[in-house]
Parts: sequence; structure tokens; C-alpha cells
Amino acid sequence: MSDEPEDLVAGEPNRGFTVRAVVTGAVLGSLLSICNVYLGLKIGWGMNMSITAALGAFAIWKLVSALSRGPSMAIGENNISQTGASAAAAISSAGLVAPIPAWTIITGETLSYPMLTGWVMSVGLVGVVVGATVYRQLITVDKLPFPGGLATGQTLKEMYAHGSEALARAKKLLAGMAAGAVSKLSGIFFALHPIGLPFAIPAATGAAVKSYTANNLTLALDPSALMVAVGGIIGMRACMSMLFGGLVAWGLLLPWALDMGWAEAGAPDKSWFSNGVKWLLWPGVAMMVCGSLTSFAFSWRSIVAALKPAAAGAAAIVDPGAIPRKALLWAGLAVLVFSSFFQIYLFDIKPWLAVLAVLLSFVMALVAGRVTGETNVTPVGAMGKVTQLTFGILDPANVASNLMAANVTGGAASQCGDLLHDLKTGSMLGSWPKHQAVSQAVGVFAGAIVGCAAYMVLIPDPKGMLLTDEWAAPAVATWKAVAEVFANGVDAMPPGTQPAMLAGAIVGVVGTILEKTLPKNVVRYMPSTVSVGLAFTLQVYTAISFAIGAILMELLRKVAPEWTNRFGIAVCAGVIAGESLIGAGDALIKTFTSMFGG
Repeated sequence: MSDEPEDLVAGEPNRGFTVRAVVTGAVLGSLLSICNVYLGLKIGWGMNMSITAALGAFAIWKLVSALSRGPSMAIGENNISQTGASAAAAISSAGLVAPIPAWTIITGETLSYPMLTGWVMSVGLVGVVVGATVYRQLITVDKLPFPGGLATGQTLKEMYAHGSEALARAKKLLAGMAAGAVSKLSGIFFALHPIGLPFAIPAATGAAVKSYTANNLTLALDPSALMVAVGGIIGMRACMSMLFGGLVAWGLLLPWALDMGWAEAGAPDKSWFSNGVKWLLWPGVAMMVCGSLTSFAFSWRSIVAALKPAAAGAAAIVDPGAIPRKALLWAGLAVLVFSSFFQIYLFDIKPWLAVLAVLLSFVMALVAGRVTGETNVTPVGAMGKVTQLTFGILDPANVASNLMAANVTGGAASQCGDLLHDLKTGSMLGSWPKHQAVSQAVGVFAGAIVGCAAYMVLIPDPKGMLLTDEWAAPAVATWKAVAEVFANGVDAMPPGTQPAMLAGAIVGVVGTILEKTLPKNVVRYMPSTVSVGLAFTLQVYTAISFAIGAILMELLRKVAPEWTNRFGIAVCAGVIAGESLIGAGDALIKTFTSMFGG
């Protein structure tokens, strides 16, 4: 038997475009969208769910096949399925975990479920159309590597060449989901909460309190497995950088700000996260924004290449699966009208700014796509900040345009970067881009319907619930801070934050320049400035959990390298999915209980 996957041997790559593939992707992606919304409101970002979706679809249809004696899902179908699932899961990047709640907190306004769903769909569909427009140049002509897409493609080939390996990974994924579910259920039933470390920091003479306990400063151990699993995925350097940043921010800077009277103390027996983050987010945001933009500037060659006219050879390439130019033109016109209408109708954004936001999405997505294609890092933070700064200059003091017009451009560009990885996977397996684009569009619809419902159930009161111990929402804090600077000016910031922001900005720029210019064997031991800045907006116990997860994964790689390479990511992804889904379910029960007075 050939080692080539079934669809490739048959020579019929279009055979993977089936109803069950599209529906499976939409359903799986909808569930995974809940995980990313949950995770994004906790730590500020979500996970790429392509491989998780591929394993899930393989396991589901293997079981259905065994029970019904029908055909299992072929590799081409799985590629179409995971493409749609990835689009649905990435719906959190369309604004649900950053600009939308930031807009609500600042203005006090909310969107109804139908309007929120329509808005998020419009942003997601712009991303799909942009990806469909630029994929030919970036993947077919320039042949950029898109490492994440390559990894998914290789995983799928391995799964279908050796089916027992796929089943083994799927079992580990399910075991991780069970562990994550048990972790969350234990926390719910036994009312588990972070346990403060046994020490205190003396306060300055004349301060309102005598000392600041570790619990006040969020220096604690969290019994949840969720953040440990996240740490296992994101790696040692980022996790240790966040631990370092958390200790500096909450163990040194916050006590100093409290002593100076710049930040307010809370109840003696409680965590002071909500009070502390109001001050710490400013230097943290300055560090993240300046670090991200400096890093982005180092990609100038990619940016210039992205903005050059398409290569002359592009038109000569015959691709039977390509999306017809006429279809792209009509789709582009449709999303332009759709998105502009929602911006004008919902947020009273000036028509010319609304149109500009969509047009700018194509430019920013081309840049983001090339950067992620070459480096495997989608510059989400930089995209968001560039667009916020752009619209802040074009329409100063207007919170809606700063947040929501930038939401279109930044959200579409970041989602496009993720979706291009799936198109790269499809190019490896022979899938037709026009079929993947349809699956992505269906995924956006399904993800918006379920993801928006999850957001409204999880966070019925963004102003009262976010930027708290339970929902740190660092991405919301970042978008909110930038919008407030443009709306109110620097004089409206808390006392002492302006010099702290300047220091954070300098650290962000200098640290990133050093990261980009020093040898790699030196950089691996240096803190990541963006990760350090992020820690200013997270509880220290979250950073501790990240570090524990990264250390455990590193130890496993040394003790059992083969097992870890095969199953480590699958187990962590399962824990994240299991705990997130149970957490969302718990929120749903609480919502219904409060509605019916139980």
C-alpha cells in the first residue's frame, strides 16, 4: 500500500469537498470558538485550532464508520473540515475579546445578539475575502513556507498514512479534555481559588495599610489546569518572560505606586488585581505597543515585498481550483457594502472612514499574510495598534471609529493571516482554494452564531466583569487604553503613569532591537519585551501557571522526547478545550439560574 494519503493516490483532490466535511468543520469550529472566546477573555489571545480540529474530525468519523460500516473521512475531506473549523474558531479575533468589550466599557453601549452576530460575521467575511484575494500571490507564486500550514499538512499526511497514530493522538486529545473538565468541575464544586503565597511586602511609612500580602498582589498558586496547559504550548521563553514581568510589575512596581498614592489599595483580605491593573496597564501597554511596532518594522523587507505589484508570472499559472476573478470581485464588493453598512448603522462611523477601513484591510492583510508566511507569527498586536493609531489620527476623539473601524481592519487582517495557513495546507494536499474558501465562509457564519452567544453568556456585563480577577482580558485593556488616550488626552491618565509609560516604551523599543540584532543563542535567554508587557495586565498566578506548564513540557521532552513530540500538544489542547467548554457551560447555567430566579 502506498504511503500517500488516499485522495492523492486517487488523483481527485476535489473529492474532499463534501457536505459532511463542511458541516463537520462548522460544528467542530463552533465548539472551538467557545474555547477561544473563553481563553481570549482570560489571557488575551486564542489558539490555532487546525490540528485539534483535524484530530477531532478524524476521531468522530472513525467512530461513525465503525458503528455504521460506512466510509471514514478521507484526507481531502479532513482538510476542508479543518479549514472551516479554523475559520470558526478564529472568530474571536473579529473583535469579541478586544475592541467590542472595550467599546462597551468606554461608552456603556451594548449590541443586541443579532447585531453583534452580524457585525462579527462582517469582519470575519472581510478576512475570508482578503485571504482568497492574496493567497495566489503569497502561496502559489511566492511559495512562502507558512510553517503552521506545513505542520498541519504534514500531520494530516502522517495521520492518513498511519491511521493508528492518528487514533493514538485523538485518544490523548480526549484524555486531555477529560482532565481539563475534571479540573474545572473540581474548581466549581469545591469553590477552589488561587492560594496566596505566605509572605507580605511592608508598606511605606504613612501608607493606608501596613503591608501588602502576596494575595493582594496576585502572587498565588492557581489550582486550575487551564493555564498550565497553555504554558505547555507557548514555550519556555514566553512563559518565563511573563513570570519575570509579573514579578517586576506586581511585586515591585505596584507596591511602589501604592506607596506613592498613585494606585488604590483594596480590601485587606482580597486580591487587588482590579485596582492594580488600572495603573499597571499603562506601562505594560506602552511596552507591548512599542515592542510590537518595532518588531513589525524589522519586517520591512516583507512589507515592501507585499506592497509591490504582483509578479508577472502569476497570471500564467493555471489553477483549476482557483477562485474565479469575477467571483472575487463580487465577493469583495459584497463585503465592502456589508461591513460599511454595519459600521455606519451601528457605530455612526463616517461613511468615508467605513469604506477606508475595508479597503485598508486588503493592504494590512497582505502585509500580515507575508509576515506570517515567512515567520509563522501573525502580527496581531501590531496590526491592531497600527489600525488604532491610523483611525485615531484620521478621526481623533471618536472612540467608535478608533475601536470599531480599526476592528474591521485589524480583525480581518489577523484572521486572514491564520486562514492562509489552512490554504497552505490545502496546496500541499491538492485541495481547491475555491472549496476551502466556501468552507471558511460557512465556518465564519457558524463561529459567529455560536461565538457571539458564548460571549454574551460569559460576559453579560463587560464593564463590571472584565479587568477583574476572573476575567483579566488584557487585550481589552490594551485596546481600551489606546482609545482613551486619543479620546481624552494624556492628562486624563492616572497619576504617575506618564513617566512609567515612557520607561515602558523605551524598554519595548530597546529590548526588541536587541532581540532582533543579537545572536539567537543569546536571545533565547533574554526576556521577550512583548511578553513582559503582557504580564503587567495579567495576575502573577497566571504567569506562574504558564511557567509550570512550560517547565513540565521541557522536562518531558528530556525524559520522554518521542512521547512528548507525538502527544504533548494534543494533551495540552485537550485540557484547554475541556476546561473552556465546562467553564462556558457553568456560565450558561448561572445565566439561566439568574434569569429564572433560582
